[in-house]
Amino acid sequence: MLTVSPLLQCLSKLVGDAAKGAGLFKTRCAQCHTVEAGGANKVGPNLHGIFGRTSGQVESFSYVRLRLESATEANKKAAIHWDENTLFDYLENPKKYIPGTKMAFAGLKKDKDRSNLITWMKEACA
Repeated sequence: MLTVSPLLQCLSKLVGDAAKGAGLFKTRCAQCHTVEAGGANKVGPNLHGIFGRTSGQVESFSYVRLRLESATEANKKAAIHWDENTLFDYLENPKKYIPGTKMAFAGLKKDKDRSNLITWMKEACA
């Protein structure tokens, strides 16, 4: 009988299709976020360099102008180190993962959609 190790299960959820991820970003994320270096903040912060960053740490993003001071605190208090695994969990249901966040996005329920998006983001946000 063939069994799959927990490590392989973990890795398989993070291997996605970057082209499909680009499409997901365009339809589900781009209205609020940009990814290019030096890109503008929109309703949400620019995501360039997100991998390795801690939540709530985009200094050029003004939550104050949106009256989202409490969201800033929720993201800072969460102190999440963004990597493939934390993003995978966060993108399923952002408001559950960081209580108090003001991100209106309901999340991506399908594992494959999250894997595809993260695979693309690893290229686009680097």
